[in-house]
Amino acid sequence: MSAVWTTGWRAQVPALAEREWDLLIIGGGITGAGILLEAARRGLKALLVEQRDFAWGTSSRSSKLVHGGLRYLKQGKLGLTRESVRERDTLMREANGLVEAQGFAFADYTGGKPGKSTFLLGLAIYDLMSGRRSKHSNKHYMSTSDFLMMAPNIARASLEGGICYGDAKTDDARLVLRVLQEAQACGGTAVNYLAAKSLLREDGKVCGARLLDGATGQSHSVLARLVVNATGAWADGIRGQAGAAPVLRPLRGSHLVFPAWRLPLSQAVSLMHPLDGRPVFAYPWEGVTLVGTTDVDHGATLDREAAITRAELDYLMLALDVQFPQLDLTEADILATYAGVRPVVDSGEADPSKEGREHAVWIDDGLMTVTGGKLTTFRVIALDALRKAATLLPHWKAELDQRPIFPQRARSVSRLRGSVRQRIEGRYGEHTQALLDCAQEGELDIVPGTQTLWAELRWAARAEAVLHLEDLLLRRTRLGLQLRGGGVEHLARIRAICQAELGWTDERWTASQDAYLALWNAHYSLPT
Repeated sequence: MSAVWTTGWRAQVPALAEREWDLLIIGGGITGAGILLEAARRGLKALLVEQRDFAWGTSSRSSKLVHGGLRYLKQGKLGLTRESVRERDTLMREANGLVEAQGFAFADYTGGKPGKSTFLLGLAIYDLMSGRRSKHSNKHYMSTSDFLMMAPNIARASLEGGICYGDAKTDDARLVLRVLQEAQACGGTAVNYLAAKSLLREDGKVCGARLLDGATGQSHSVLARLVVNATGAWADGIRGQAGAAPVLRPLRGSHLVFPAWRLPLSQAVSLMHPLDGRPVFAYPWEGVTLVGTTDVDHGATLDREAAITRAELDYLMLALDVQFPQLDLTEADILATYAGVRPVVDSGEADPSKEGREHAVWIDDGLMTVTGGKLTTFRVIALDALRKAATLLPHWKAELDQRPIFPQRARSVSRLRGSVRQRIEGRYGEHTQALLDCAQEGELDIVPGTQTLWAELRWAARAEAVLHLEDLLLRRTRLGLQLRGGGVEHLARIRAICQAELGWTDERWTASQDAYLALWNAHYSLPT
């Protein structure tokens, strides 16, 4: 299969099932994508399957932050923080335009926590971990007047100044797609809507899986020397088939999306929630402003998409009322909501926020499970998994050193300039020129209220394995989060651009559109 999902790619699924693989990776989020990339570039025959769409689960519903995790320093997890900071810096270099620097501003109020000295000490350690040093211990601190120029809409009562520091942000779903496309360029194979319904065994050991094609309804038995369970919050379900006990504590994180004009921010604003002291962020992202996140036990079934609850909405709105009182934000200002479930290894902590974020790897009767961890450290997680896989693949020998995530390749000169060109090249890499070449008149314009080009819709429909309208609007692009009503006012133009590229009949487009709008209203709008 090529580095893009070209016309007729779905017809190759039965032939793929006939091959014997070194690795069968179950799960199409960032963990599975990272393992596929690192395995394929080291010569392993690797197949990744995802029961829904690529990045459908946690990896399209994160806080979009690529960061070291300052709060992990407070918990004494220096190793996790150091690892995350270094991977953050690597991604900012190698995926410029997709992983971007983001400044953070933290208001210092009289009696507020954490105190100024504690925060600045943490930032000094943070800087050291990323190789930055300064002779000035207060380089992150700003006076009240200077801080208000940076964040003019924050609450001013008892404000003593502010603290500024740097991290990064990304489009999480596009990061997954970019990693998958790089993996396919290295010889890996990735198929969405191909569900692992049951594990296959030989002499008591897992040797493959029975797969169900969600597009055709056909079943296929696929054999592999090693099966990797990279299903994140869903990992206990597959581990259970190998006789393992549950170990995960699914935690839900929910977010609000506002128009940038209604909650205007030049920097991300970090605050401690007035009820429980948890960190909450508001930050500019892709032409809108995101607010999040919550951290609560997800008691609902994992078979349905997660959605924000009324209690979480009220919790986030309270934080905004306290931090930005003069903006008088209301629920009517919210464009969309979204919620994701994090795969956290259960340690028995009473407070969900105190659960660790380290990844874990288990092997049960030939099934390897990789779960937990952070978006930022997906390469570290993948290499750790392959080190353990090497003990189960005696025919395979390879150096597991850290290689560039996205090697630089020669690209044609595009018609775009400045930040728009940087953004598109960061997301599409070597396919940038093909995307621009397919654009028709007016399609290099930006969709109002976003940073997305209309041409990105055409390219996604042509070459990015779109099977449903939700794939196109919630993951290939993020228009379903950025536009009111999920973009309902633009659906006619989106149809004109994409229907022929997808090869859909009028009946199929109408059915997919109706399903998308029903999904959006149930899981991405305000809770009823």
